[in-house]
Amino acid sequence: MFKKTLTLAVAAAALTIAAPALADDVKIGFLADVSGPIAGFAPGMVEAGNLAIANVNDQGGILDGQKLISVSADSECDSGKAATAADRLVNAENVVAIFGGYCSGSTIAGANGSAIPGNVVMISPASTAPAVAELNDNDLVFRDVVPDSIQGVKAAELLLAQGVKEVGVTYVNNDYGSGLAGAFVDAFVAGGGKVLANVAHEDGKADYRPEIGQIEAAGATTLVIYGYENAGGGAILNQAIEAGSFDLFMGGDGMAGEALLASRNAADLEGMILTQAAPAEGPAFDALAALTSAVGQDVTGTYVTNSYDAVFLLALAIEKNGSAERAGVSAALREIANAPGETILPGEWAKAKELIAAGTDINYEGASGSIEFDAVGDVAGAINYFVVEGGSVVNKGLIQ
Repeated sequence: MFKKTLTLAVAAAALTIAAPALADDVKIGFLADVSGPIAGFAPGMVEAGNLAIANVNDQGGILDGQKLISVSADSECDSGKAATAADRLVNAENVVAIFGGYCSGSTIAGANGSAIPGNVVMISPASTAPAVAELNDNDLVFRDVVPDSIQGVKAAELLLAQGVKEVGVTYVNNDYGSGLAGAFVDAFVAGGGKVLANVAHEDGKADYRPEIGQIEAAGATTLVIYGYENAGGGAILNQAIEAGSFDLFMGGDGMAGEALLASRNAADLEGMILTQAAPAEGPAFDALAALTSAVGQDVTGTYVTNSYDAVFLLALAIEKNGSAERAGVSAALREIANAPGETILPGEWAKAKELIAAGTDINYEGASGSIEFDAVGDVAGAINYFVVEGGSVVNKGLIQ
C-alpha cells in the first residue's frame, strides 16, 4: 500500500490526451482531485479508473459496441472548484455517471451543486467523511470505501487497547478532518479515554506552532493528526517533531503514503501508527493484480482497488440499464453490485455483458472487498493499522 505510485506528471498527461468524443461515445466523468493536498496518490486512482475503461473497450465496448470514455475535471480537493468542475461534467459534457470526487468536500459539493439536480450517479473511491452518507441524494451518491465512522472508532479502540488513555487531536477543518476526528473522539471518550485538546487546523499555513502549543499546554504526549501528509497535517507533524513534546503520533489515511518517510528522518517517526481501510484478498484482488501488473501499475497503491471497482461498477450499471440515459442507473447499480447473482470479477467484462444480455443476474465482487451497498450507498469493511518500525511502514493487520 505504501509502494511507489504513479507520478502526478504521468497522470496529468493521461488527463489531457483523451480523444474528442464521438456522437455514440458513452461518457463517465472523473471528478478527480489530482492537484491539491492528495496529489501524492490521486494520479494512481485516475490510472486505475482508466484501466477499467480500457478493459471494457478491449472486450467489445459498452451497450451496442459504443466506446466508453473518461472526461476528467480537476476539483483540487476544494469545494468551490469541485462545484465548478462537476457542473462542467454534468451540464456541458453530459456524462452519464461520475467517478469521484476523491476528497469528501469535493464529492459533497459536486453532488449538491450538479450531480443530484442532474440525476447523475456518483461513486467515490475515497470520500470517507460521515457527512457523505447524510446527503439528501435521491439514491445517487455511493461509496466503495470504508467510511470514517468505522475508521475513527477502530483507531480509538486500538489506542485504548494499547494502554493510551490521554491524547491530543488536531484535524484539518473540512468534512474529512472533522468527520474522522469526531468519530475518533466520541469512541475514545466512550471507551474511557480523555481528549485533552481537540484543535482544528487550516491547510496552507507555514506556522502551526500555535495549534501545537495549545495541545502541548493541555499535557498531551500522544498526538493524533487527521489531515493530509503533503499539506497541513504533514507540516504539523514536522513542527511537532521539532517541538519534541510528543512520545507517539497517530494518523489516518490522509497521512499515509510513500512521502511520509521519503521526506523525513524515519527515526523521528518510530512507533507512529497509521490507520487505513484493509486491503482485500482473494480471487477479485488477484484478478486486478494481474491486470495492473500487465500495464505496469501498482495494485497496492492508495485507493487503486477502490478506483478500478468504482469505474467498472458504473460501466456494468450502464450496461444493465440498457442505455446511456441517466435515469435508471442507480437502480441498475444496486442490482449488479449486490447479491444474489453470478459472480463477476475485475476485468470480466465480456462475461458480464453476455450474462446481462441473457437476463441473468450478476454480482460484482470487487478487488477492494465485497461490495454490498447499504441503504445510504455505503459498504462495510475492516480497518488495518500500520506502524513505523526500523525505517519502514509495517502492516500489522486488522484492528480487532
